[in-house]
Amino acid sequence: MTVMKQRLCAGERLLGALVRMPAEELVEMAGVAGFDYVLIDCEHGPADLIPLRQHIAAAQVHGMEVLVRVGQREPALIQRVLDHGATGVVVPHVDDAGQAAAVVHAARYPPVGDRGFATYGRAGRYGTVTAAEHLAADERETIVIAMVESTAGCRNTAEIVAVPGIDGVMVGPADLAVSMGVVGPADPAVLAEIEKVHVTIAGRGLIRLDIVPSEERAAAAFDSGAGLVVINLSHVLMETFAKLRSVR
Repeated sequence: MTVMKQRLCAGERLLGALVRMPAEELVEMAGVAGFDYVLIDCEHGPADLIPLRQHIAAAQVHGMEVLVRVGQREPALIQRVLDHGATGVVVPHVDDAGQAAAVVHAARYPPVGDRGFATYGRAGRYGTVTAAEHLAADERETIVIAMVESTAGCRNTAEIVAVPGIDGVMVGPADLAVSMGVVGPADPAVLAEIEKVHVTIAGRGLIRLDIVPSEERAAAAFDSGAGLVVINLSHVLMETFAKLRSVR
């Protein structure tokens, strides 16, 4: 399987699909369609571990890498997601460097973090790799993305990304809008805050992950500097259903 970090470092722009469980067929359909990765949402969807494992396996069978959005302050889930073989985690509501350090503590092996070590799960190919190989793979491949979703998070972005082990940032536009007390993520004030975050992380060798509702917005996100773009399939499907419903 290709390695997401290596592809991003080579300048590739990777397109993903955001799915909420249960959505195993949507995961497979995304793979058949040629998406690069899926982002499985366990923050706003079920986080049942057996179906999650099945979704990860289905994606990997089709050559896709897997990021999982965990819930807020869920270190135990971070460990299990990575042990099940996900490429990385997207962690919501990271507001400062201390919270970013706690995320790294849960997601990375020592000396960077304090994640529990084992090679006998899926990530270690059921014990068929050595401890040294497993540690090297974690260093080379695991991705930790912090979500900035509040005015405090935006203000502290530089300190958040300076924490060793944080690989990138995703702005959560909906939560940011609520945090700012405005009507929605398209509000000019929200867009201005998002742009400040993007300027802060530009040129630092960090991953920028953008969530978008459409093909046109995906193209615009790539053009503005995002390396990872994920399309919200719920939004796309509901728009499609609305168009189909208008036939009658």
